[in-house]
Amino acid sequence: EHSSSQTATMQTIRASAASRAVRASRTAVKPQASLNKVAQVAGVAVSSFALAMSAHADVSVKLGSDNGSLVFEPANVTVKAGEKITFINNAGFPHNVVFDEDEVPAGVNADAISREDLLNAPGEAYSVTLDKAGTYGIYCEPHQGAGMVGKITVN
Repeated sequence: EHSSSQTATMQTIRASAASRAVRASRTAVKPQASLNKVAQVAGVAVSSFALAMSAHADVSVKLGSDNGSLVFEPANVTVKAGEKITFINNAGFPHNVVFDEDEVPAGVNADAISREDLLNAPGEAYSVTLDKAGTYGIYCEPHQGAGMVGKITVN
């Protein structure tokens, strides 16, 4: 049998251990609450990012129509400044994308944004991002005489 002092000591030890366990569980809950807060903030950030990205939906232009016509499809495109425009070889290639130096906003270097090298393979692509508002005339050098011209309007 235990003496009363041994019993009191054991009860004190149990109470102390129980108290430590309660304190440990309380501190364990706090990081969880913080983690939930981080997740909420991260969710808002991801939602905002997705919204921002949808506001900058990239645009694709086919080089040559599905029926083989020598055209940009679509021939006229309107984008916001900073949106990426991707020209994709579709039919009737080789093609290129030349910005007409007489049909770009003042101060824009047409050569710097043109792709004069020919795109030879199906699906080969060229992307450009236009930051200056205005109207840009484009053409495909090998097929300009056949009417392969287009216009990009940047808002």
